[in-house]
Amino acid sequence: MTFPEENSFLNGDNTRGRGMPAYTVGQAYADGGIKAGAARAAKLTYDVLSRRKAAEEGVARLARVLSALDLTALGVGSTLGVGVYVLAGDVAKNYAGPAVILSFLLAAVASVFAGLCYAEFGARVPKAGSAYVYSYVCVGEFIAFIIGWNLILEYIIGAASVVKALSEYLDSLLYQAISTKLYEWMPMDSPHLARYPDLFAFTVVMAFSVALAFGVKESTKFNNFCTGVNLCVVLFVIISGSFKADTKNWRIPASEVPRDKGTDFGSGGFAPYGIAGIIKGAAVCFYGFIGFDCVATAGEEARRPQKSIPFAVVASLLVVFLAYCGVSSVLTLMIPYYMQDEKAPFPYVYDQLGWPWARYAVSVGAICALCSSLLGAVFPLPRIIYAMASDGLLFQFMGRVSEKYQTPLVGTMVAGLFTGTLAMMFELKQLIHMMSIGTLLAYSMVASCVLLLRYERSQSVHRAAEPLNLSVRSALRQLLNSEGHATPTRLSSSLVGVLVTLYGVWCLVMMNSVHQHGDAILAGEAGPVAVFAIGTALVVFTLYAISRQPVSEKKLAFSVPLVPWLPGLSILINVYLMLNLDYMTWLRFAVWIAAGLLIYVTYGAWHSSERRKPLDAVQLAELHNDSQTALLQHNLQHTIG
Repeated sequence: MTFPEENSFLNGDNTRGRGMPAYTVGQAYADGGIKAGAARAAKLTYDVLSRRKAAEEGVARLARVLSALDLTALGVGSTLGVGVYVLAGDVAKNYAGPAVILSFLLAAVASVFAGLCYAEFGARVPKAGSAYVYSYVCVGEFIAFIIGWNLILEYIIGAASVVKALSEYLDSLLYQAISTKLYEWMPMDSPHLARYPDLFAFTVVMAFSVALAFGVKESTKFNNFCTGVNLCVVLFVIISGSFKADTKNWRIPASEVPRDKGTDFGSGGFAPYGIAGIIKGAAVCFYGFIGFDCVATAGEEARRPQKSIPFAVVASLLVVFLAYCGVSSVLTLMIPYYMQDEKAPFPYVYDQLGWPWARYAVSVGAICALCSSLLGAVFPLPRIIYAMASDGLLFQFMGRVSEKYQTPLVGTMVAGLFTGTLAMMFELKQLIHMMSIGTLLAYSMVASCVLLLRYERSQSVHRAAEPLNLSVRSALRQLLNSEGHATPTRLSSSLVGVLVTLYGVWCLVMMNSVHQHGDAILAGEAGPVAVFAIGTALVVFTLYAISRQPVSEKKLAFSVPLVPWLPGLSILINVYLMLNLDYMTWLRFAVWIAAGLLIYVTYGAWHSSERRKPLDAVQLAELHNDSQTALLQHNLQHTIG
């Protein structure tokens, strides 16, 4: 394997920047054999994966006009949607029972931790944008691609799941008229797909995509109107439902729980499915809090970002949690958890109570909320595709901007087609699980990046090159910072990178033991308890070792408190929630990641705009040298003549 001088994967090699020939893998192999060649290949690969984008490039200073209240309203409007009108009934019936409240609480805590990490990530980059932009500037290209690829998954699945929920909600209002007809015409009896192709959902997504592709942007007034109607309907549900609340529905004895049709509805009571059910429900409920990251990425438009963004993140999540908590409480108090309708719980509940008028009042709010959420999910999708295509990591034609409509026309339509196909072919539950796993991984990577950057050595151009001084003894001494370094060194930064990687592994070991042998651990069985204890000890010691390392001297507008403990806890919760998702979700996600890696290896890494820069610099240097040579020759001839 060789890297020719004209097409080298090299980025960051000082010799190349001066117009000198690159030291290729073949040359290293010829000089030092297999070991030298492998080392050079590893160095070149690392240079590719860690190349960064300049923060100053394309900076667009925006007016700082958003107050903390504006940001909070933005977060609530983007987040409060499917969770209220669909998830509450599904999780209550199938996962947690009345303890769905605790599932929402756990998901809210995980979201707050992730939100604070997003806020610090945004404070590091003097530019508005998504986690993709932040990670490209701060961490490196490969991590940025993975995060960006997961954001595409989040937006696509988010739009697909919202339009699927809208379709099922309208179908429920029409007493299954849509689904019955479509199933008669085009049945799809597959265990891993929907029962029928949902043509209505496909049509709605394509309509939104066409509107956006031809320049119709999201209206703030329409969004605010939908959010206002949504909150009013939530209040109506909580107030009206409280008149029919019966606490007996939280204390149903096991003898009264139905066992017919081979369906297991648990053991009754407040938590019929136990602690495991509450946590599995939290993994699904987490979907209901997705959307708050739009607050954390509006740092350039906030008046006082160091105060307003953390406040808005926590306040919007608190408002959304209170809405979910109130709605799910009323829902499970009005009728038993095992009688809930999974697709449209509130129309069903009001039908059972003999309030048909309330059914339609709630449905108006649900449709407004779902339309607002659909706009919020479809609108940013072309932006992330455009950003990645502009950077050369995705196919260039997807980022092509229409001169007439000033939108990424092709990218918008391709994304709409893919989104509509997913909404048409899969069930809502499958889509929600897919979105949860992609978002949980993105949140974990953001928290990991916060840890890496907090202990990163400054990249000042005035600082002399520092040797790594790597040995077993120096690494062990640095593990607890025995020499008391006040500022990060090359060794301490590298050590933190290793520790963060190991921390992810320990989290996986610890949380997998809890997931697989939770009951055995509670029962005190020696083997599972020993594995859990070892995993816990490794997790705590790794975080302690990270906390002993010298902190970066860079001052930020906002910093996550209690580093590394709070980001570490966020990663731990996210890993556990991911492990609670079913294996088919992991399989579909693995296929998505494999497709992304294939695109990056075969296209993105070779066409990256960051890779082209050093090549352009070499060509300019050679052109400069040629022009100087020509000038000298001309002057010499003139002198001789």
